[in-house]
Amino acid sequence: MTNNHGFIRVAAAIPNVKISDCRYNTERIKNLILQADKEKVEIICFPELCITAYTCADLFYQKQLLISAEESLNQLLQETKELGITFIVGLPKVQANRLFNIAVVCQKGKIVGAVPKTYIPNYNEFYEKRWFSSAKDILDCEIDLCGQTVPFGTNLLFGNDDCRFAIEICEDLWLPQAPSNQHALAGAQLLFNLSASDEVIGKNAYLKQMILQQSAKCVAGYIYASAGFGESSTDLVFAGNGLIAENGSFVAQSERFKFKEQLIIGEIDLDKLDADRLKNSAFYVGADDINEDYLTIPLKFSNKEFGKLTRKINPTPFVPPTEGIKERCNEIFSIQVGGLATRLYHTGIKYAVLGISGGLDSTLALLVCVKTFDKLGIPRKNIIGITMPGFGTTGRTYNNAIKMMQELGITMKEIDIKPGCIQHFKDIEHDINNTDVTYENAQARQRTYILMDYANKTNGLVVGTGDLSELVLGWATYNGDHMSMYGVNASIPKTLVRYLVRYAAEYEMDESARKTLLDVVDTPISPELLPADKDGNIAQKTEDNVGPYILHDFFIYYTLRFGYTPSKLFYLATQAMEGMFDAKTILKWMRTFYRRFFYQQFKRSCMPDGPKIGSVCLSPRGDWRMPSDASYAIWNAELDKIEQSL
Repeated sequence: MTNNHGFIRVAAAIPNVKISDCRYNTERIKNLILQADKEKVEIICFPELCITAYTCADLFYQKQLLISAEESLNQLLQETKELGITFIVGLPKVQANRLFNIAVVCQKGKIVGAVPKTYIPNYNEFYEKRWFSSAKDILDCEIDLCGQTVPFGTNLLFGNDDCRFAIEICEDLWLPQAPSNQHALAGAQLLFNLSASDEVIGKNAYLKQMILQQSAKCVAGYIYASAGFGESSTDLVFAGNGLIAENGSFVAQSERFKFKEQLIIGEIDLDKLDADRLKNSAFYVGADDINEDYLTIPLKFSNKEFGKLTRKINPTPFVPPTEGIKERCNEIFSIQVGGLATRLYHTGIKYAVLGISGGLDSTLALLVCVKTFDKLGIPRKNIIGITMPGFGTTGRTYNNAIKMMQELGITMKEIDIKPGCIQHFKDIEHDINNTDVTYENAQARQRTYILMDYANKTNGLVVGTGDLSELVLGWATYNGDHMSMYGVNASIPKTLVRYLVRYAAEYEMDESARKTLLDVVDTPISPELLPADKDGNIAQKTEDNVGPYILHDFFIYYTLRFGYTPSKLFYLATQAMEGMFDAKTILKWMRTFYRRFFYQQFKRSCMPDGPKIGSVCLSPRGDWRMPSDASYAIWNAELDKIEQSL
């Protein structure tokens, strides 16, 4: 799947059918295959028994129906043999005087494998055992079909080193020992389900939950195609359900109860699935025994380049979706509070000391401290907020810092760092007019020096305010704001920091505090280490120096979470950021990201303790272990190739 950066385009098709009219049905199937091929779909899946229709009932005993089904399949093979697409269809087939409900995998006029249904439902409205035998009853691992000798069984794996898929049929999914469990352990990244599931109240919601759970448990793509219009309504209604899920999330869904045929298309990110399986050392435990029983049938996919994805790429992957916003934000705060509360409890410390700048990070850390002390029943006055104005402090941030501390009822201290820094510059013979890195870092270290000593004085704990994005980029002064006694924001990226502060302002604060917090959210991000402009406004804006945090957080998520290559990262970023940044701007800041990420590892190698919040964490004691002197040459070379292609 190199042409498509590790994505494979798949489809769930829902044809209109006529019961027992196999030629009509295969004509409808063929048209959907042709349509999917034009859309550069690689694999398309149809519903259970789609060639005959599912609701044939005792007509399944009629030899003419079985003959027609096979003849129609053969005709379909001939009419699609010039196409590169792989398709999966269902039909009844007799073997050794037993009738099986099977799915066949077809490509370029050949049937490459046939998979029988394992679990045959025979309860409530289902009477399948009246007609069909279980896969457990097969007597031979091959079957004759359309003049071809075809591998036959549930232990079939299709594909190649890049992409492997397997099949189960309808009821197979609903049982504790679903065949897809074994398929995933055998290496299948994609799981296809040919189904004919009728509609009853509440069933669809349950089905969706089950598909999401199975795709997550198997760390797989799950493609589900269920029968729709044209099936018998004598006692049942079939709504037509096409669902494509990827590791716990839906990529695409059909519209139910639609009388028209539907082709549901989506892309599955194989790299993402492989990355999660690679990291989870427990995933393949017990797989050795399973692999011995599987037959891998090699397939060569067309690998047509499809360009833009049909799925939407979220430009802010760390930010929770709108639905369930309160629950997610409460959970994030609860983890932060739980970490800090545990540290205070174990140490017996009753005081917290932190620097309050009026910026986003210190505001979030302050909110976490307030929630923690409230939870522990410790007076808020035991939280000591110290604002330390320096050479670049503006009236806006200073006033917001003062207001927040007053409104939240903590102990407030103000210590001007300018006199101490001036003396320090004299001591090290540094020209105060030379606003270089020494000028900036001296202020950051002066603030940390004050916080540490004040914590000693009060027997308090210095609460760090730095966030995940700053740690990745190394946008922190070594042994300055880089250091604390416990960093509550260490796993919170900048885009999420802004989101959490806004959430707290809108849902948890009175009008006065809300106004202050929202102004903090709207304040340009800055360390304020360089003098303000002539109008007293922030002159040093972080995003002008290191790049937009919305871009860096996007890079962070896909690089650290899934290990994507620069080319894939660029491919996704150009789609996610469409209308916000052009390709050259994205590439420019990608270079900054990789360079700073590698060069600044030494700061992360000795970062303070802090709670893990999400799937990306940089603790050298846990999630991220990297040598401080690693080279980024091969990543930079890939960026050069991208630049040459623009």
